[in-house]
Amino acid sequence: MFDWWESFVDSLVYGTWGLDSESALGSAVHFFIYDTVKIFILLVTIIFMVSFLRTFFNTEKVRVYLQGKSEFSGNVLASLFGIITPFCSCSAIPLFLGFMQARIPIGITFSFLISAPLNNEIAIAMLFGLFGWKITAIYIGFGLAVAIFGGYLIGKIKRIEKYVLIPVTPMEGELEEVKIELSFKQRVKEAWEYTADIFKKIYLYVMIGVGIGALIHGYIPADFISKDAGGDAWYAVPVAVVMGIPMYSNAAGVMPLVEVLTAKGMLLGSALAFMMAVTALSLPEAMILKRILHVKLIAIFFGIVGFGILLVGYVFNAIL
Repeated sequence: MFDWWESFVDSLVYGTWGLDSESALGSAVHFFIYDTVKIFILLVTIIFMVSFLRTFFNTEKVRVYLQGKSEFSGNVLASLFGIITPFCSCSAIPLFLGFMQARIPIGITFSFLISAPLNNEIAIAMLFGLFGWKITAIYIGFGLAVAIFGGYLIGKIKRIEKYVLIPVTPMEGELEEVKIELSFKQRVKEAWEYTADIFKKIYLYVMIGVGIGALIHGYIPADFISKDAGGDAWYAVPVAVVMGIPMYSNAAGVMPLVEVLTAKGMLLGSALAFMMAVTALSLPEAMILKRILHVKLIAIFFGIVGFGILLVGYVFNAIL
């Protein structure tokens, strides 16, 4: 898909600028220019497409639809909703509270909270561009499974509501669907404005992530990564998860690292487990949740999601 761009970067870096293709500097510069532009193109394209589709419904409509659904079907629908929401783990919390106000079962709200950072369109766009549609489809499937069953298990805990520390005032009456009538031109305009806004917020993360990846790609030997990152050792996945939890980034910032780490010898499952821990189990998220949820519920939430991420990492390493 991007052969034309790779040829141009080859001629620019190795021809016009005269850098050696075998040198660390030449390899790093080529990686940075090629991946930055490729990721930008994919992000703008896919975010615009998802944003355009999102104009056909709104949050109120989703809450109306989820209200009254049985637990498991609600977990599935909330997890699917997470795919089309551009939230990181922290920014998904206000909508999480809104779901609780709408009297949607807490297990279903947790399915959304898990799915939103794992399966949002930014992660999907970058995975597709870096690893192709098959890897992306498998990742989405496993990400949804973690969100569905994680939320379902949390919802099965007896008297789970007692672990909510703040009073959540239910919305009075039944929710009513808010209809939105937009012309095609208005939908395109709204989608483009939204895409531009999201791009402005994440482009720096992309460049930083690609820059770090370029340094690793050019200057750190493959043997160092494959040996010290654990390779196919049993502890590689847990170590990757533990390393990811203290960090905080969205998929745009961490995905370039996944690409270069796998290129250097880290197994894809370990690298994806690292990314999922960064986006779904961050310490900043825990600090925000501590204001509204008891530490026991946060520990249960992190434990279930962490176990799911470990399974995803091991399965990816086994099948790929």
